[in-house]
Amino acid sequence: MFDDRDENSRPDERPTDPADRAREKTDAFRMHAELAAVFEAKRKFDAQILSGLDADVARDVQRTIARLEKAKVPDTPVIAPESAADAARLLTLPDAAKLTTNDYHVHRRPGETMIVRWLAGEQVESFYERLQAHFDAALGQFREEERQQHGWKQDATTLKYLEALDAVNIRMADRYLRDPIREHSVFVLSTQAADEIDILHLCDYVMGVPAADVVGSASAPPEDGATEKDRAWFFKLFALRGMSDGVERMCFFAFLQKTDDSAW
Repeated sequence: MFDDRDENSRPDERPTDPADRAREKTDAFRMHAELAAVFEAKRKFDAQILSGLDADVARDVQRTIARLEKAKVPDTPVIAPESAADAARLLTLPDAAKLTTNDYHVHRRPGETMIVRWLAGEQVESFYERLQAHFDAALGQFREEERQQHGWKQDATTLKYLEALDAVNIRMADRYLRDPIREHSVFVLSTQAADEIDILHLCDYVMGVPAADVVGSASAPPEDGATEKDRAWFFKLFALRGMSDGVERMCFFAFLQKTDDSAW
């Protein structure tokens, strides 16, 4: 998922430059770290999955996110200043709509699910800690596996590849532009998408809940004999970050749709 390359793809389809190979893997780890940090709160931070998010609120979030996505400064995830008020309003919507932060607020339609999660203050700090931990754990395990599998080889390309992996040192908060957000009060919106995500992986493995708790019993894969089609959902995740009233805030908006329906 997330457009990662297949490990079994033909050699001519995979990067040949050692640095490019290492960069491709770290990009995949970065996206999976974000997925885990966003959706693990039911298991790690006592978050609740709250069904029945008001339809008007859900549509407001969806439309605002869509406007903000179009309002980014070209070739950056930074929201243009003229749309800053829209971003600030969305980040503080829990106050206006009397919604909780940390929890997952869910609105469902047939074959579609929208999930909104807000964070504020210390919750943001915990998110960044978990984001970094997930990335470091995945990269560390992969380094060890690659060295065990390929370390005995003495060809120059393999050695450069292993050296490139060892040289990776990514601070995830930098990738999220956390310092500019706090120092300059800019608003930032980033996205990641998958044409097909395994809904059971997201729900059972990452969130630790049955799929029916998230997408509803009518849309969830059958408990026995679920096919790939049953499990495949279009997925797009938006991560809005910024400062409002002196508080660091985040809003995650996930749109999921069964892949046999038209995507948003």
